[in-house]
Formats: sequence, structure tokens, C-alpha cells
Amino acid sequence: MMLMIETVSSPSDSPETSGPPSLGTLLLADDDNSFRQRLAVTLGRRGFDVRAASSAAECRELMRQIKPVYAVLDLRLGDGNGLDLVSELRGLHPDTRVVILTGYGNLATAVAAVKEGAIDYLAKPADPEDLITALLAAEGEKPQPPAEPMSADRVRWEHIQRVYELCDRNVSETARRLKMHRRTLQRILAKRSPR
Repeated sequence: MMLMIETVSSPSDSPETSGPPSLGTLLLADDDNSFRQRLAVTLGRRGFDVRAASSAAECRELMRQIKPVYAVLDLRLGDGNGLDLVSELRGLHPDTRVVILTGYGNLATAVAAVKEGAIDYLAKPADPEDLITALLAAEGEKPQPPAEPMSADRVRWEHIQRVYELCDRNVSETARRLKMHRRTLQRILAKRSPR
């Protein structure tokens, strides 16, 4: 099995440029290629030495090779769960500051992420500035609320999508668990996500 592990150097790695000061190694795991690459470049420009992985297997390999100061982990990877990676990473490197990213924001998962050792939990697509603020926050400092939090309609839609995915996209089972009429659920699923 061939692992493809990306390394994104910050501009400060080049002797001809004077970029931001190095903030340390950051482990980034996300299976969305374009999002991962954009985020890696942005964080690299801000001074992080980014090591990126597209799967849980690649992330585990990187955990054994480097000692990251920071980690940004997607909750749902194609071959694993970000929460499992948090506990494994904290076991290997207890001082690593971990932030969980997910497209499926819900309170139960946020609580589980924090219990596993994550310092924050952000919904995708996360603003890079919010992510950097969470990573660099002083120990015990509460992060600022987001400038543009998700609307109540968006939170509801995200929750419905999450349950739908957990039910293997079975509309009847999802409707039963959400205690809603099947046709109502079908109408919600047919609409685009609210802002």
C-alpha cells in the first residue's frame, strides 16, 4: 500500500524570503482534496510547517514520524473517524493542540471531541482565521464566538443530514429517528442547505 503524504512548506523555509516566524509543525488530515490543499497553503503562509494526510492511515503514519505541535483533523475520513485519531494522537503526543473539523456539526460530537482531548470543534468550511485563533489560544482561554455563526435553520439542516448519513441514507429510518413525517423529510432533503 502506497501512502501519499503531502508536505507544505511555509514561505519562511526559503532563505530568500522573510515570512512569518515558524509556529511549529501542524498535522492536517482531511479527505477533501481541494479543501485540504487550500487550507495547507493558507496555514503554511501563516508560519505553520504543515504535514497533510488524506486518510486516517496516512495520518497515523505521520503521527509516528513527526511530533506535531498542532493538529487539525476532519471528523469523518474515508477510512476512519477523527475522534479515534484524537485519542491516538494524544496518546503519542499529549501536548499536541487538536482542533476537529466537520461538515456535520452537532453538540454530541463536539462534546465527544473535547472529551477525547480536542481544544476546539469547528464546522466546515471553517474560516482559516477562526482555525488559527483556536490553535493559538492561550491554555484555558475560551475561544471567541464565530463572527458569523450558523443560523438555526443551518444547524437543523446539518443535524438532519448527519442522521441521514448515519442511517445509510435510508429516508424511512431517518424519519423514524427524527420523529418526523417521511414526506416532510424528503422535502427537506431535496432543498439546498440554508445559509
